[in-house]
Amino acid sequence: MTELTRLTIAEARDQMDKGALSSAELTEAYIGAIEAANGALNAYVAVSADKARAMAKQSDERIARGEAGRLEGIPLGIKDLFATEGIHTQACSHILVGFEPRYESTVTANLWADGAVMLGKLNMDEFAMGSSNENSYYGPAVNPWRAEGSQENLVPGGSSGGSAAAVAAGLCVAATATDTGGSIRQPAAFTGTVGIKPTYGRCSRWGIAAFASSLDQAGPITRDVRDAALMLTSMASVDDKDTTCVDKPVPDYAAALGQSVKGLKIGIPKEYRVDAMPEEIETLWHQGIAWLKDAGAEIVDIELPNTRYALPAYYIVAPAEASSNLARYDGVRYGLRVPGKDILEMYENTRAEGFGDEVKRRIMIGTYVLSAGYYDAYYLRAQKVRTLIKRDFETAFNAGVDAILTPATPSSAFPIGDSAMKSDPVKMYLNDIFTVTVNMAGLPGISVPAGLDHQGLPLGLQLIGRPFDEETLFRTAHVIEQAAGRFEPTRWW
Repeated sequence: MTELTRLTIAEARDQMDKGALSSAELTEAYIGAIEAANGALNAYVAVSADKARAMAKQSDERIARGEAGRLEGIPLGIKDLFATEGIHTQACSHILVGFEPRYESTVTANLWADGAVMLGKLNMDEFAMGSSNENSYYGPAVNPWRAEGSQENLVPGGSSGGSAAAVAAGLCVAATATDTGGSIRQPAAFTGTVGIKPTYGRCSRWGIAAFASSLDQAGPITRDVRDAALMLTSMASVDDKDTTCVDKPVPDYAAALGQSVKGLKIGIPKEYRVDAMPEEIETLWHQGIAWLKDAGAEIVDIELPNTRYALPAYYIVAPAEASSNLARYDGVRYGLRVPGKDILEMYENTRAEGFGDEVKRRIMIGTYVLSAGYYDAYYLRAQKVRTLIKRDFETAFNAGVDAILTPATPSSAFPIGDSAMKSDPVKMYLNDIFTVTVNMAGLPGISVPAGLDHQGLPLGLQLIGRPFDEETLFRTAHVIEQAAGRFEPTRWW
């Protein structure tokens, strides 16, 4: 990373306002960093250098006129799930080969309206299905962190692995991401970055390729908590094109940073102490509790009894919705088309060749649990469990708990191609064990870097909040960040 590519959003905007830095200079620094590093990290699947330069020029003109937006001149990476007008948008799937939409997602439109600059599209698990970014048609993104003394490449987490890797390696100031069961918070924890999944309905889903519509939510991955607050302020909005979007004013989230947490009640759920959890995860959790206690927060034990059912229920609900959402990709109107002797064979050939193994697995699971004779036994029962999980959280919050502190992941980043993960999909799914409850209940959750494990790899802590109370999460996460410090990988790429 150069000195320019180390700047946070807040630092870069300050430099631009003073006239000490132009958006064109900052953008060129990032384009150079991508050219130098992307061959090793595979974080970007498409780079829009010419568009970035044009947007940066326009930003510098607006700054000169005194018309700067909140994110004026800030170069961002965009997860390949977000529609970007005239630019590669394929959800990292072969089935959408060549697709360049004629429209812009609401979230990215909000960012461009606030002056941000687009560097390109970021790698991800195909259709956001995965916890390691190994399910991408473009190959895995690589974590810029390595274990001490090792040359082995590690996963950056998933599905927003390219977003997390790019932010951690200094290939964009910040990135958009999405979270269906942990796909912002898990990669953030694996890469020493900050990731927030806001409350369901806080950000519009319009123009984002759907995985599981009742669980998907957009959010940012950034270098620090302040940048996450700045990004979410721009990304969030009401949107008539998304009926699940909630019409609530968007607060100035950054204003919450620095406020005291004295008197806040922080819940500690005993159900998150899972079997075989590494001792260093438990130690980190206790350290986070100590930091918040020292800052004046009150620590209380709580019970979330239905947590143990969250993962199996999630892996029924999410594939069921995916089965429905992905039915539209048939080779007829856009993307890949593989010929057949008739239209039915063309459908079959296109979908067989266009989708990767994990996507096929989830489509088949989802179709099965929605089929006649199994709907009540699986899907309906999973939705009832979801209601119970939501009720557990409501009980805790109604008892006066302001936020809940848990580990973000059950381990640090693991090697690309890990044989145990490859041979047993359930082991991979267990990476989401601490995060899926938040999506099932529609709550906001943030992962903040809190320490390093015995291999020198980053670990994160998760804070879960009340619906639409992201401000308390930012306020509390900032306390942890101040105590833990910031973490950067040693450059090897």
